[in-house]
Amino acid sequence: MTELTTTDEESGRAALGRALRYLREKSGRSLGQLAEETRYDKSYLYRLEVSQRLSKLAVMEDLDRFYDSGGLLVQLWKVARKEVFKDRYKEFMRLENVARIMHLFTLGIPGLLQTEEVARALLSGAQEAYTESELVEEQVIARMGRQQLLHRKPPPSVRIIMDEYALRRPVADSKAWDEQLAHLVDMSEVASVALQVLPFAVGAHHLMDGSLTLLWQDDASAVAYTEGNGCAELIEDAAAVTRYRLSYDRLRDLALPPSESTTFIRGVLKEHRS
Repeated sequence: MTELTTTDEESGRAALGRALRYLREKSGRSLGQLAEETRYDKSYLYRLEVSQRLSKLAVMEDLDRFYDSGGLLVQLWKVARKEVFKDRYKEFMRLENVARIMHLFTLGIPGLLQTEEVARALLSGAQEAYTESELVEEQVIARMGRQQLLHRKPPPSVRIIMDEYALRRPVADSKAWDEQLAHLVDMSEVASVALQVLPFAVGAHHLMDGSLTLLWQDDASAVAYTEGNGCAELIEDAAAVTRYRLSYDRLRDLALPPSESTTFIRGVLKEHRS
């Protein structure tokens, strides 16, 4: 039977796989028996155990209940999913996950507000190979998992400014885009989320070459995170963060207020459905 031990070098995904195998063997079940009892495909369960796949959060929740493992698998899954992102994002993700206040500007639909189908379409691009499609699925799972931070207790206070460009570039699947726009309307009505649209009418602006995120922690410390032109940077210098905050505030002043933004998105949704 596999022992449930870890090493400093072991990845989160490997630790999760070994925990899955350990719990199954401890229960005295074969993969076939587990597949029959849980109704998950045997080959799928095998690939989870050998760390070839990262499941959705719901699968780990199901297996935690099945094994009565006290949330162990969910905790290991949370560690493993972070490894889907490249190293340079890890510190930003850690800070984002515990931020008390979040301010974002994006040219496209922000990952925190994407539906699963739209996230899959945007991450897929021209990928065709089976191995590449597997990577896309793992990235989709990670992105959907990241959205859990919006539902923390208490939730962070989130303000998102989204360029109108994001609403005018639909994915190919009309139904998926309809659901995405409807989801934006729903999220704009969440008490902890303020969503603003920056209309084309404001013209060119100083952040149109990338995205900006500002994060504040409970201790009032703040960081800025920028992405654009294939690079990303985490800024911790207080003076630089203040400059980015002022830059964000200028953009917020140009954007539609939250209530008008919701009306605007509803109008785009109506146009799409007509």
